[in-house]
Amino acid sequence: MEKDRKAEERDYLVNGKTYRVKVEDHWTLVYVLRDKLGLTGTKIACDNGACGACTVLIDGEPILSCMTLAAECEGRAIETIEGLSNGPRLHLIQQAWLEEHGAQCGFCSPGFIMTAKGLLEKTASPTKEEVREALSGNVCRCGNYDHIIASVLTAATKMRGEDTSLAPTSPGTGGTYKDEREDHG
Repeated sequence: MEKDRKAEERDYLVNGKTYRVKVEDHWTLVYVLRDKLGLTGTKIACDNGACGACTVLIDGEPILSCMTLAAECEGRAIETIEGLSNGPRLHLIQQAWLEEHGAQCGFCSPGFIMTAKGLLEKTASPTKEEVREALSGNVCRCGNYDHIIASVLTAATKMRGEDTSLAPTSPGTGGTYKDEREDHG
């Protein structure tokens, strides 16, 4: 006979705002974010930690919210894609994503952007290899990886406050990423 599951009230700090939510011990963070708080920018795709679509930041570290129990996140700073913009003003990473065409279908973008934010808060001038390594847990089914990498490198330049208008043309139309990749013809 299955035990009755009991929900406990817990406090969560999400995007700088405190929420009190009744949570059962077996609920994942992605479930609480999407279904209890209505923050649907965090995506569910594989639901087993293989694609990165559900990535959020906890205390500044990228984590897979589909593999994280919500009960373990009480009292920690949780940041989702909804917390990046400041009203209508996009975060510099989001601006770079638009300029460099980081989103093709866009489904994977929230996870990639949150992973990129975790990287760029620690490494102001990442190399292309550091970006690839940081993003290696995220999957883009459209195969838009060149544009995604360009987006992160452009965002790094923007976040350092450097003038991006003089940089060579990138894979996107933003023209801000210094393309040092191999020539694909």
